[in-house]
Amino acid sequence: MQDNKNKQVGMLQYDKTDVTISAIETKYHGFFKLNEYQLKHKLFSQKQSKTFTREVFERGDAVVVMLYDPKQDQLLLLEQFRAGVLRANDTPWMLEFVAGMFDDNESPIDVAIREAKEEANVELKPASIKLIMKYFSSPGGTSECIHLYWATFDSTKVLSGSVYGLADENEDIMLHVVSRNDALALLSNGKISNAATVIGLQWLAINYQSLTSESQVSQVNI
Repeated sequence: MQDNKNKQVGMLQYDKTDVTISAIETKYHGFFKLNEYQLKHKLFSQKQSKTFTREVFERGDAVVVMLYDPKQDQLLLLEQFRAGVLRANDTPWMLEFVAGMFDDNESPIDVAIREAKEEANVELKPASIKLIMKYFSSPGGTSECIHLYWATFDSTKVLSGSVYGLADENEDIMLHVVSRNDALALLSNGKISNAATVIGLQWLAINYQSLTSESQVSQVNI
């Protein structure tokens, strides 16, 4: 083991130029794609790694939108079936935010507007959609980047129990309007377990007071 006592090391000192990809082979290409990479990269010792293989699940990027009503302090949660959770012992129905993948030539805001309408019948305006962060969902195995936003909506115009979604995409989505406190209680009790919703709710728990203040100022200035 190297002795790193009292040694200051710079963070994130390498970039893509420190990686050499010798081959990419597509192993599967259906709705998603699986690529096999042959690559090597610079080591922290300044030497080069050996060439090794990594499989990367290329599922494209996605947009997630947390719909929050600061005036009523309420959120919109979507309940729907998720096949990826079938191997778990609990229910494969999950509580999530509005989300969707990119179509050709779409911006993240375009995706947010389209998915809010398709999944929840909520019409968003571009100015109401604000970026929380971008993050990689599981960078050890997939290239997917999540664009996480929040947007204001009028919770009094959304009926809990309504069902939306596109039949040709086998979507069956039930809406639930819940208070911020109830949503955080669901999170604490393990009823919300998908990454984007967990991250969004944790961000909201830290920032909701400033969002409420902004909403009050907006109402005064109208």
